[in-house]
Amino acid sequence: MKAPRLISTALIALALSVPLGLMARADGDGIPTSPDADQARTSKLVHGLLSDSRYAYRPRKLDPAMSADIFDRYLEALDPTKMFLTAADVARFERYRPRIGAAIREGELEPAHAMFAVYKERVAERVEHVRWLLERDIFDFEGEDRWEYDREDAPWAADQAELDALWRQQVRNDWLRLKLAGREPDEIRETLDRRYVNLGTNVAQLDGEDAFQSFLNAYTAAIDPHTDYFNPRSTELFNQSMSLSLEGIGAQLQKQDDVVVIRELIAGGPAAISGKFKPGDRIVGVGQGRNGPIEDVVGWRIDDVVEKIKGPKGTQVQLDVVPGSANLDSEPVRIVLTRARVRLEEQAAKSEVITVPDGGGEGVDKRVGVIKLPAFYQDFQGRRNRDGDYASATRDVARILGEFAEQDIDGVVLDLRNNGGGSLNEAVELTGLFIDTGPVVQVRESGGRVSVEGDRTSGVAWDGPLAVLINRGSASASEIVAGAIQDYGRGLVIGETTFGKGTVQNLVDLDRWPGGEEKRFGSVKLTVAQFFLPGGSSTQNRGVVPDIRFPVTVDASEFGESTHDNALPWTRIAAVPHTRYGDFKPLLPQLDVLHEARIAEDPEFKWWVEDVEQFRAERDKKYVSLNEAERRAEREREDAKRRERQAQRRELGLPLDPLAEDGSDDGLQANERDVALDTAREKAAEERPDPLLQESAAILADAMRLLEGNRQLSAQVLPESTQPGSWAR
Repeated sequence: MKAPRLISTALIALALSVPLGLMARADGDGIPTSPDADQARTSKLVHGLLSDSRYAYRPRKLDPAMSADIFDRYLEALDPTKMFLTAADVARFERYRPRIGAAIREGELEPAHAMFAVYKERVAERVEHVRWLLERDIFDFEGEDRWEYDREDAPWAADQAELDALWRQQVRNDWLRLKLAGREPDEIRETLDRRYVNLGTNVAQLDGEDAFQSFLNAYTAAIDPHTDYFNPRSTELFNQSMSLSLEGIGAQLQKQDDVVVIRELIAGGPAAISGKFKPGDRIVGVGQGRNGPIEDVVGWRIDDVVEKIKGPKGTQVQLDVVPGSANLDSEPVRIVLTRARVRLEEQAAKSEVITVPDGGGEGVDKRVGVIKLPAFYQDFQGRRNRDGDYASATRDVARILGEFAEQDIDGVVLDLRNNGGGSLNEAVELTGLFIDTGPVVQVRESGGRVSVEGDRTSGVAWDGPLAVLINRGSASASEIVAGAIQDYGRGLVIGETTFGKGTVQNLVDLDRWPGGEEKRFGSVKLTVAQFFLPGGSSTQNRGVVPDIRFPVTVDASEFGESTHDNALPWTRIAAVPHTRYGDFKPLLPQLDVLHEARIAEDPEFKWWVEDVEQFRAERDKKYVSLNEAERRAEREREDAKRRERQAQRRELGLPLDPLAEDGSDDGLQANERDVALDTAREKAAEERPDPLLQESAAILADAMRLLEGNRQLSAQVLPESTQPGSWAR
């Protein structure tokens, strides 16, 4: 099986942390051998949804074949790298294989909990062994040993001795990374011991709710790659991510050892406005109201701490905080904050302007406005409540386009790279900013009924030159927008072929059936339909193919819908009538020639291509050497390459790379670094040169100049000169 799912991979112990969406209660030390009443009811509700064609686009009967499939997926979720369980463990689990279907159907989930309990025991054993190894072993780094980290297709370890050998190689790699970063043996030993203690603690805190959610997601994954079960807490997080807002203090938190620390303050939130917090400050106690009792939260799971800190706007919360610069046992400072609704602006649409010089020196520079859209977000509740300031990707993009019009921008690049999608409604409305009325997407339901969603509002927010920048991480709603722009001939599509997710999901609240007021059963993100572009083609599996192609960073065998073994196949339906504003085919050969000539002379683009090729070559090896001299030579070559490139940037007058002096591997996990420095480094990374964006703007400028200078070509490419897409500026 390819590409394990997000929720299931929360159990990957090698990540050394447990993602927020999977964690549940702080007091759950044991794994029950049978579910509680709510879990049993939830299991039956989920089965009812996924086996009923009135709800699921592709329902599947829980037969013996599917039971076996769920069993395999659950095993993969528990131990995807096969570093904890042995072949003997898996053989003992085999008795559960034929029982999985009945267990889900009847809410008798003992197999899931029993397997989860063994997994936890094995993690504890591995941590104990690694700590013993760190105390006694002296590692050498000579010879031709290597650590083969890709174990997806490897067999299960035959016994404990084989696991010991595997873990010794991993620990040797961890040690070598820290040694190459300049750390001394005692410091290395202390760092790694703490790392694996944290691993053991995180997994020990997993409880029956974690086991249940992971198991149900093995079931939903057997239906299709994009159906998921969310427990009540995960449902809240999902809605928060879609609405780009939360009610709380406005701080991003992370776990470091036994304490929760502030990673970043959200602008405009109560914590930032108070002026009393800094990144790296540690929260050791939380109390409700101005005078409520303080609970010591040291050692708690991060989601439990977050649950205590969040709350309705207007309410108060007390925080006992130890500054990052003080010892943890120092007297904490008590701070009282009033919670507020906080907008997560960091994830909202952003803009910039790129000036593209005239290549021949005789024309006029082109000013290209860029809109970076990381997701198709919408505050559904705010929209239903008619909140005039609800979060909306379309509203934000429309505002930016208005600003561009006032700035006399010549063309616009809509950057959808790594935009994994979001609201279908936002995709439709955002496309309507660039086209007049017309269909945007066709939606086919499970019974075969096809409906058409489109822009019904006359007029456009931008009628000028347009390009859409995509990559393999552009999925779902991004593919609807890029594909519709391409079908309409409204703009150029530039980049890599997209992910290939052509299905529609709805969030189904499981609490709506029992009818209780308390949130007990969670929700299912359920595939309910497949979408097709106005021209009738699905993006499913194949994705959107760009007009001008950049080198492929990852191909379809490595990442994308096609890596899922049960993804829907590509198909097409009849097209629906829609305006064809232009046809860029006659223009593409000239654009390709200009593009190839320019990148041949563009050092930033050439460096990017070199780095992609190197990344692909390293990834294809699926191992790293454990020879110190070899690894040190590799490190020195990388350091020299960064220094040389930075020197060339200075010589050529190019923007400098803010991470050129800070690019070496420090050997640390994310939760082991200084929080303030790590956050600053992330911010600096956002300012690194982006040759793909620069080149996209240059391609759009090329198209404008070619069409301006050749009336015959312009009439051929853009015949609807009075319509949106005329590109007449």
